[in-house]
Amino acid sequence: MIASIDITGVKYTAGDQVQKYVMRKIARLDRYLPRHARKSVTADVKLKQVNRDHGNKYEAEVILNVPDKRMTAKDSTVNMFAAIDIVEAKLINQMKKYKDASVAHVGNRRALSRFKRTQKPIEE
Repeated sequence: MIASIDITGVKYTAGDQVQKYVMRKIARLDRYLPRHARKSVTADVKLKQVNRDHGNKYEAEVILNVPDKRMTAKDSTVNMFAAIDIVEAKLINQMKKYKDASVAHVGNRRALSRFKRTQKPIEE
């Protein structure tokens, strides 16, 4: 679990439900990180209310500080909970790429190519 999560509201007061939702969604993102990065990750969550011409919108921005990288995701929708869900999905994709790039892969792909399975046609 991500231990250090700072939630701030800009022109928006985050209620208990929103804070619990953010904590639940963002705190469990560490499962997508490599093990060496899990202890030192911090998250800054900014929740904003943006007044636009076509209605009020809510904007969620999450900044994750991991070793050697900073990941950010931002989205605005009509509902704050939906914005948090979309930001979570964007961060998961970024974390998967970070994990693939930072973890050394064991083995060689050519060694496995000799053992590829060939499929036989099904006889009727």
